Amino acid sequence: MRACLRSPVGTLIGRPWFDRAAMHLLTRWFFPLSRLWAAARSAEGSLERFLAEMPDAPALHSRPLLENRLRRFESIRARAHDSEQAWEEAFFGDSDVAPDGLAEIERARLFRRNGYNAQRRLFAPWRAVGSAAPIRWTIPSPDKVAADFGSLVADPAQAFSVPDPMPPIAESRRFPAAPGRRDFWIRFASPSARMNDEVVARIYEPEGIADPPTLIFGHGICVEFDHWRGLVDEIEALVAMGIRVVRPEAPWHGRRVPDGRYGGEMFIASAPRGALDHFTAAAREWAVLMDWCRRTSDAPVAIGGSSLGAMTSQVIVDKARFWPERLRPDAMLLITHTGRIADAAVHGSMAQAWGIAEHTMARGWNSELIGRYMPLLDPVGDPVIPPENIVTVLGSRDDVTPFASARLMIEEWRVPPENRFIWRRGHFSVPVAMLRNRTPLQRFKAVLDGIG
Repeated sequence: MRACLRSPVGTLIGRPWFDRAAMHLLTRWFFPLSRLWAAARSAEGSLERFLAEMPDAPALHSRPLLENRLRRFESIRARAHDSEQAWEEAFFGDSDVAPDGLAEIERARLFRRNGYNAQRRLFAPWRAVGSAAPIRWTIPSPDKVAADFGSLVADPAQAFSVPDPMPPIAESRRFPAAPGRRDFWIRFASPSARMNDEVVARIYEPEGIADPPTLIFGHGICVEFDHWRGLVDEIEALVAMGIRVVRPEAPWHGRRVPDGRYGGEMFIASAPRGALDHFTAAAREWAVLMDWCRRTSDAPVAIGGSSLGAMTSQVIVDKARFWPERLRPDAMLLITHTGRIADAAVHGSMAQAWGIAEHTMARGWNSELIGRYMPLLDPVGDPVIPPENIVTVLGSRDDVTPFASARLMIEEWRVPPENRFIWRRGHFSVPVAMLRNRTPLQRFKAVLDGIG
C-alpha cells in the first residue's frame, strides 16, 4: 500500500475525493465494526457477555453464527497474545536474542496483531443493526467534572505540572527495522493518576549519528500505528534525513486501550472530560519523553503530530511556560491541526458524525459549561518557541480539524509564510500527499539544522 501511495498512483489517491471515501468508510464501517470488536474483547467468547455490551441486543440476528465468530475471535486473540508475550520476553526480558531474531519476532507480533485488529470484519453481518452504534457513551455530569477540574482552571500550572522526580524509563533491545535505521521501545509509568497505566513509545533511530535531533510525534485519534501493517507514515522519511523520531502511544490507544473499548473510543465516549484527561496526561507524559531526549542527545528536540497529536503539541507549547527551560521544545511540526479544541470536537465533521454535541447536551452540558474548561486546552498566549521554528501542513478542505480555525491560529502565532504549507486537500489526503511531496519535511529539517 505504501509503495502504491508513493508511486504515480498516489497522485490520484491524494486528492479530495479520497477524503469523502475515507469518511464514508470510517463512519459507516470502521467505527460501527470497532464497537462490535470491542464488545467481543470484553465478552471473552461469551455470547451473553457480548449481548450485555450492546444496548439493543434483541436486534442481533443469527446468534449461532455470532457464537461461532466469537469463538474464532478468541482463537485469533490468543495467538496475538502469544506473540505479544514472545515480544515482551525478547525485547524487555532476560534472554539474549540476536538482532535478526528480534526483527523476526517483531514481524510476527505485528502480523498477528494486525490480523487480530482486522477481525472487525467478523462482525460485518451485524454492522447495520441499531446496536452497532459507533460509541458506547459514558459522559460524566458537569458536577463530576467540576469537582475534578474546576480548581485547575485557575491553576493550569498544577494541571500540567512536570513529574518530580521523573519516572524510571526502561529501554528495549534495538533491532534493524529498515536500512540505516534501528528501532526500539521505551516505557514508563504515566505521571497521570487518571491514566494509571504504562506509556510506551517506539523510537526510530538513524544509524551512525551520535547526537541526532529528535522529533516527538503524536498520532491521530483512533490511529494505532504500532499495531497495524502498512499504515501511511508521513514522517518516516525524517529518519533518513538523520532525525530520531519518538512515537508515543496516546492515552487509550494501542497497548493502553481499556477492556471493552477500541483505540481512542474513551476520548470520544467520555466527552468533554475525555479531552481534559487526555491532554493533561499526554502533556505530562511528553515532558518525561522530553527529559529522556535531552539526556540521550545534545541536539535540538522538537514536538509535533498529526490531528490529535498536533493538538497535543499545541497544548504543550502553551503550557510548557510552566516547565523548566530544558523541557521546552525547540521546534514544532504540525500536520492537519486546528486552532481550538472545540472547533474539532463540536464543528468537525467527524465529531458531528459521532454525535458528540447531542450526547453531551443530553447529559446536561452546554457551550457555556464546556467553555469554562477551554483555557486548560486552548492556547492563551504566544508559544514557548519562536514562530520561525514552527512548520505547519494544512488542507484547505479539511473539515475534520477545521482549516479556518488553524489558519487563524498560525496568523496569531505569526508563523512565517515559508513555514506554511497549505494544500487543496482534506484531512486524510494531506498525509497521503506528503508521501510524495517531502517539501514540508525538508523545510522542517532546515529549521532543526538552523537551531543546531
